[in-house]
Amino acid sequence: MKKNVTFLLDPSNLWMEDSLRKYKFKLSNKYNFKITKKIKTVKFQDIVFPICYTKILSKNFLEINKLVLIIHPSKLPKNRGFAGTQQEVLKNKNKIFVNMIKAEEKLDNGLICLQDYFNLNGTELIDEIRKKQSNTYLRMIKFFLNKYPKVSFRKQRGKGNFISKRKPKDSELNINKSIKDQFNHLRIADNDLYPSFFYYRKNKYLLKISKDNKKN
Repeated sequence: MKKNVTFLLDPSNLWMEDSLRKYKFKLSNKYNFKITKKIKTVKFQDIVFPICYTKILSKNFLEINKLVLIIHPSKLPKNRGFAGTQQEVLKNKNKIFVNMIKAEEKLDNGLICLQDYFNLNGTELIDEIRKKQSNTYLRMIKFFLNKYPKVSFRKQRGKGNFISKRKPKDSELNINKSIKDQFNHLRIADNDLYPSFFYYRKNKYLLKISKDNKKN
């Protein structure tokens, strides 16, 4: 009998939706797949993957579905919380760890079943970063589904810390610092949703960034 797998998307954070819908898991012989943005419709599923979900899942949701798995970008238990990839970029890190964990009421505190990573070279902007991130997420999901139910879980080890959500004000630049000094801030800014900005003489200026890929 096929297992039911649902991908739950956050309507406020849909940057991975296109790549998810286009991805070919090629596991239709084992699973029935569904993608939804409506959490109230997700019930009695064998496996649920909340993708880039920014809201805390209720105890009832975790109990009504057999297995809920979160994919979190950090080397847990370090950097539990939000915007893990952006925080690593701000620290000038180029190796970004990613964990697949069992969802619990306590945020990002669950058992680990998979760990992977993706590499950056320090020049990528947000769309390129997200592409590498989404490719890693999808690869991990496919690997898990291929192995399931023959999977094992382990406890997180070490001392953890928590990262709060980034807010629009976190995209503010310091006009007294160089572009080079703030390049990582520019890299993680979203030109549409939360562009970089600065204040000068009581005016707010938006600063949007893109790559010129034309050859000289």
